[in-house]
Amino acid sequence: MTVYHGSCHCGAVRYAADLDLARGTIKCNCSICSKMRFWAAVVEPSRFQLLDGSASLREYRFGAQRDGHHFCGVCGINVFSTGVAQQSGPFVAVTVASLDDLPVAALLAAPVRCIDGRNDNWHTPPDETRHL
Repeated sequence: MTVYHGSCHCGAVRYAADLDLARGTIKCNCSICSKMRFWAAVVEPSRFQLLDGSASLREYRFGAQRDGHHFCGVCGINVFSTGVAQQSGPFVAVTVASLDDLPVAALLAAPVRCIDGRNDNWHTPPDETRHL
C-alpha cells in the first residue's frame, strides 16, 4: 500500500488515499462512467481521507441512486465516487487521473479490469472495452 494524494484541477478539493495498485484498477461502461471516461482505483473508506474542499465538493447520483459521483463545484473535475458493492461492502473509487503523485509507470503497471455496469453485470467484462 502506498499513500497517494489527489486533487481536482483548481486544487479546491484535495484527498489522500492508501492504495494497492497491484489489486488493479477499474473501468466501467455504464452511461456516466463512459461519458467521463472513469478509470478508478478502489479503496476501503478507512483508507481515504478528504484533506480539503468539503465546501466545494458536489455529488451526483442517478438511476438507482446507488453510487455517489463526487466532483469539484468550482472546476467540475470528478475526483472520486462512493458506494456499496454487494460482495465487498462500502468503497471509495478515486479517479486515477486526479492522483497528483502517481508515477505514470505505476499506473501503467496496474492491472485494469473492465466491468459491465451498463447491464448491472459487475463480474464479467463487457463485450467491447476499447472505448473505455
